[in-house]
Amino acid sequence: MAYETILTERTGDVLVVTLNRPDRLNAAPPAMFDEIRDALARLDGARAVLLQGAGRAFCSGADVASGALASGDPAAATHAALTDHYNPTILAVARLGVPVVSAVRGPAAGIGCSLALAADFCVASDTGYFLQAFVNIGLVPDGGATWLLPRLVGRSRAAEMMLLGEKLPAMKARDWGLVHSVVSDEQLEHEALALAARLAAGPTVALGLIRRGIGQALESTLEETLAMEANHQRSARGSADSMEGGLAFLQKRKPNFTGK
Repeated sequence: MAYETILTERTGDVLVVTLNRPDRLNAAPPAMFDEIRDALARLDGARAVLLQGAGRAFCSGADVASGALASGDPAAATHAALTDHYNPTILAVARLGVPVVSAVRGPAAGIGCSLALAADFCVASDTGYFLQAFVNIGLVPDGGATWLLPRLVGRSRAAEMMLLGEKLPAMKARDWGLVHSVVSDEQLEHEALALAARLAAGPTVALGLIRRGIGQALESTLEETLAMEANHQRSARGSADSMEGGLAFLQKRKPNFTGK
């Protein structure tokens, strides 16, 4: 499908989604997040997703200069953009049945930071940085940032990012446990795609249930989590990949998972 603000490409079993407004550092109008959400709904058998940005940025944040956010009532327009466009896409990433990797070069700011960190793994280049600059213009974090960041780095470091509004360089983000790895700018696409391909070759049913389980466990009691795990294990145990994994173990060979 042709999109105006993103590009999509299948590389093996990986769906690569590229934010494609490099002249604007991939600043995201509401329509871009609608297109991302539409692409995620059209996996067509893809078993992992890679989110990346064209040019020298992942995403510099919401495109506040776009007509959608510059109406006569900017407060109402911003609320509508979040509830109708940006937030549903963050939820779509969180609820996706396959693993997601993000590749961050340059800024991942504002809603772009939330999108990058909503992935299961974030691979950053040495030019990458993360920014919650809302406080600098009298606004508050959005896109799930106040939910994501304390869970990823703890309350104190999340407060540092959001209350001070300073750039967090990729290497410091790695030290904080915010990103999976930091690589050279030249190696970013290769390393991120290799990780996505590794996940795409895995037991897709189990991986999807693991993603769901992590999200649910963050909000559940131990008792609820134990019951959830038992239900998920029942579903995973009935998959073809589970049978293949068991046979491969007994036969002392590498399993050939098909995603079923």
